Amino acid sequence: MTDDTFPLGDRSVRRIGFGAMQLAGPGAFGPPRDRDTALDVLRKAVELGANHIDTAQYYGPDVVNDLIREALRPYPEDLVLVSKVGAARDSTGRWLPAMEPEQLRAGVLDNLRSLGVDRLDAVNLRLMDGGGAFDEQLDAMIALRDEGLIAGIGLSNVTREQLVHAVQRTEIVCVQNSLNLLARESLPLLRECQELGIAFVPFFPLGSAFGGVNRLLTHPDLIAVAERLEAEPSQVALAWLLELAPNVLLIPGTSSLGHLIDNMTARRVRLDDDARKILDTISE
Repeated sequence: MTDDTFPLGDRSVRRIGFGAMQLAGPGAFGPPRDRDTALDVLRKAVELGANHIDTAQYYGPDVVNDLIREALRPYPEDLVLVSKVGAARDSTGRWLPAMEPEQLRAGVLDNLRSLGVDRLDAVNLRLMDGGGAFDEQLDAMIALRDEGLIAGIGLSNVTREQLVHAVQRTEIVCVQNSLNLLARESLPLLRECQELGIAFVPFFPLGSAFGGVNRLLTHPDLIAVAERLEAEPSQVALAWLLELAPNVLLIPGTSSLGHLIDNMTARRVRLDDDARKILDTISE
């Protein structure tokens, strides 16, 4: 492990990876606006050093995993593919819980099929409202790991209490919760993961534009810091996350080659004391 890497289960990954969700159509549903560009983005991400790609069969569905398989297979030896189960989509793209043990197993098998692999490096159990019993879900994930279909179990959208309970039952290799400059509710969970040596993977590290406007990337304080540091606001926001703890693994997503390059080079941004002071106190 170096300053630029952290363990994800029994693999070591670079701290800036790639989240593939945005390669599908709007709302992670349907085909991409430009398939060739989506393939180029995936190949460029790996070329720029990303060896941790986050995906899910229900992005599309199947669309994103099909793109990954077409763009990157045969997969580089150091590439770590991480997926998630616990959700499904209806014909309109609505998100539905799919958290019964048989649904979790089916989700893993769907990911294996669509990615064209025999085993996934890690799979996150994504908890959704209306889901089933947590212990039964953990039992299903443990069985899938023991069967050799997944190498590691992750958790997503969990509470600290759920994490503590899970690690008493089995090894957890990563946790995915929302965390960014404007959404800091998961900071205690990050610290818990840091103490346990578990990778913490923030989703929506650059906020979200699902509501129409990305309030994080348009925040005047962030923009002012970025201008002074001669960096992009997205790079500064990612640099802040990287500085929180060494176990933070980033998976910023984009369907743009330009934004991809910005994200992958965020490690070069150095925050000074004045920048940290402003960023640490940013609020909506």
